[in-house]
Amino acid sequence: MILKALEINTVGVNCYIVGCEETKEVAVIDPGGNPRAILNLLQQENLKAVYIINTHGHVDHIGGNRGVKEATGAEILIHEADAKMLTSAVANFSILFGGKITSPPADKLLKDGDIIKIGNTVELKVIHTPGHSPGSICLKTGDVIFVGDTLFQGSVGRTDFPGGSHKQLITNIKEKLLCYDDDVICYPGHGPATTIGFERTHNPFL
Repeated sequence: MILKALEINTVGVNCYIVGCEETKEVAVIDPGGNPRAILNLLQQENLKAVYIINTHGHVDHIGGNRGVKEATGAEILIHEADAKMLTSAVANFSILFGGKITSPPADKLLKDGDIIKIGNTVELKVIHTPGHSPGSICLKTGDVIFVGDTLFQGSVGRTDFPGGSHKQLITNIKEKLLCYDDDVICYPGHGPATTIGFERTHNPFL
């Protein structure tokens, strides 16, 4: 499996490029900004972006959607509960930071249990984990989960934004993520990677 990571904006969002070694088709997960850096990596590695997947609709995770889509034609995928954030600077909170950043609308709306197929060899399973936002999702393939802002190394996503729920977040982490084996690797939206086992035994929120 192709797996590349970039830290791409001032708040340190991790953008992941994941895809099929055979076809070189990839999904760009959370292009939160700096589309030029993402496009440069795609060109250098001879990769074809077929999907842009947002783990949720906050501005720091969707800010590069437009630039990547216009350059590649990739389809934008987001959970249905966060879809309105793409096109509304109020809903995605960019207006709170003095900007009006929006994305093109979603090409496809996701729901829990959906399978996103990339090339011949990669399938991402959508795990709906609301709490950080109503439409927050994680994406699992093999022994890897892209957890967005649901779970961090030693911490969890903030829940003080409109639509957030700490109780819901913790419940979803425990029921939908901690059910996996200890050696499953978690790639979060900010900060370093971790494992289910580490979080199970060391995360004070859990």
